[in-house]
Amino acid sequence: MPPRKRKKQADSASRGLSAPEVATGSAPASLTALREAIEGDGGSVLAAYRDPLGGHWQLFAALPIERVEPTPFQRDLSEAHVTRLARVVDGLGRFLDPIIAVRTPEGQYWTPNGNHRLSAMKRLGARSVVALVLPERDVAYKILALNTEKAHNLREKALEVIRMARDLAGRDGAPERQYALEFEEAAFLTLGICYEKNGRFAGGAYHPLLKRVDEFLAEPLPGALAIREGRAARLQELEEAVSAAILGLKERGFESPYLRAFVVARINPLRFSKAEKPSFDGTLEKMITAAKKFKPESVKAEQVARAAGAPEETS
Repeated sequence: MPPRKRKKQADSASRGLSAPEVATGSAPASLTALREAIEGDGGSVLAAYRDPLGGHWQLFAALPIERVEPTPFQRDLSEAHVTRLARVVDGLGRFLDPIIAVRTPEGQYWTPNGNHRLSAMKRLGARSVVALVLPERDVAYKILALNTEKAHNLREKALEVIRMARDLAGRDGAPERQYALEFEEAAFLTLGICYEKNGRFAGGAYHPLLKRVDEFLAEPLPGALAIREGRAARLQELEEAVSAAILGLKERGFESPYLRAFVVARINPLRFSKAEKPSFDGTLEKMITAAKKFKPESVKAEQVARAAGAPEETS
């Protein structure tokens, strides 16, 4: 794989709007309509401005908290994170990090990046929350790019992406690959289905492999999801075969947190391959066959010891 070219850093103060320009200009009709809708919903628009980099118009508003909810395809809340946020916000007596929101036709406000902050404010009994309200509803699907409040682990990312894909499939016939920015990695879609079926699926062991062989599909989303179901089934079949090989190693007395990584590395046909885009189906077929033929009796202790590296990402 050729080395990735480093992005050239922009010259200082060379892009976007000057400070006075951010607050000037003629707002589009869509922003006027959004302002009226917010006020009709019981909210209050505090300011209209253009973002300093792209020049897009948006509103800074106070919204009735009962009208704000997370996007329906978001990851599950972390109770510990909500508790910690509520304690900090309560201690400061200030809510200093506005959420991002888009308005739905039903008059609700979806936040793609503020679920934990919103939940903390609701827990504290707040009546309103401040938000950057954007006219473009598709921003609600930019969750992975927008989320800054709590880092996703692999399981959370994958589940969020597959939920998003299912939601989009119900309203859009666009090809899956059109949503590459929203989904970030094709591997998240396949892994998401695996995590739906088994919340403790060992996705971290297969993620590096999937990044090489999985790719966004040209099919419309509903058809692409059917293909994803098939890919996830093959990946689950591989995990069953790998688990059987691990059990064989344990029966021979091997105890190591790296046994799965060791087995996956041993059966991976891409270890020494320089092919730029190997086939998903071909690679999984080879690995399943190799895992089923794995011979624990041929493994030496020093081989497992050499396989130790960074532990698998937890789910």
